Amino acid sequence: MELSFPIINMENLNGEKRSSTMEIIHDACENWGFFELINHGISHELMDKVETLTKQHYKKCMEQRFNELVASKTLEGVENEIIDMDWESTFFLRHLPLSNMAELPDLEENYKTAMKEFVVELEKLAELLLDLLCENLGLEKGYLKKAFCGAKGPTFGTKVGNYPPCPRPELVKGLRAHTDAGGIILLFQDDQVSGLQLLKGDQWIDVPPMKHSIVINLGDQLEVITNGKYKSVMHRVLTQTEGTRMSIASFYNPGSDAVIYPAPELLEKEKAVDESQIYPKFVFADYMELYAGVKFQAKEPRFEAMKAVETMPVSATAPMAIG
Repeated sequence: MELSFPIINMENLNGEKRSSTMEIIHDACENWGFFELINHGISHELMDKVETLTKQHYKKCMEQRFNELVASKTLEGVENEIIDMDWESTFFLRHLPLSNMAELPDLEENYKTAMKEFVVELEKLAELLLDLLCENLGLEKGYLKKAFCGAKGPTFGTKVGNYPPCPRPELVKGLRAHTDAGGIILLFQDDQVSGLQLLKGDQWIDVPPMKHSIVINLGDQLEVITNGKYKSVMHRVLTQTEGTRMSIASFYNPGSDAVIYPAPELLEKEKAVDESQIYPKFVFADYMELYAGVKFQAKEPRFEAMKAVETMPVSATAPMAIG
């Protein structure tokens, strides 16, 4: 039986279809870890501008470097799949608690302006989604946003990625399989060039490219806070022989010093749960330190390792994490 990827029409939250739409979101969080939003309220004109400027920036500032350093050398004489690199060209933007856009001199001002406007809309959408998840879970409105807040609030950043064409896609992934470490991820992806897949059971399923949609996936921290009710899911990007795939992934994550643990209210509802089935309590920065070395491995050993980590304060200068 062919599986139907969950697509959420956000307009249906206002009216008689709200209940059934909330059920689709709940099922997606429990059984997919992914869903795709349409009619999400972000201007199509703004999205088109961000897409155009992102592709122009890649052509002007990044494409030649990728071709010289990666494309022309990586696959020479290779016969087996490369497992220690990704076929991608990326840069990172920090938004919260402090922006780094002023530190990126090759970003033109009109691109910075459009991206700042886009990010404001994404932040509002992320916080709306967190409250919808709270409603579905029976948690107080604002619980998840508060759980993400460290001393300086949440962290929010964007990985701007381009996946260039690859002459031997069987030899290298655009991005190797992994779960995301953080909170909730909002992806604006290319609607012409595909490649993103998620793992459901033992089957890799395409995440459908759709014009002006925002793809949502859940990170490890939401799995911990919901004690496994909602799942982070392995996903990957395949390389293609033609076309460069744009990917703008924004990560709404806990603050570095935020203490993450299963919501007590959810544990109370699962009174029969065995102690060994309760997810760990830890400081987010400690989790990110572990994740950095094992990103492309299964998440379960990370959770087990964190059970042994004592919760302690971290330096206010801990680096922002995107993942």
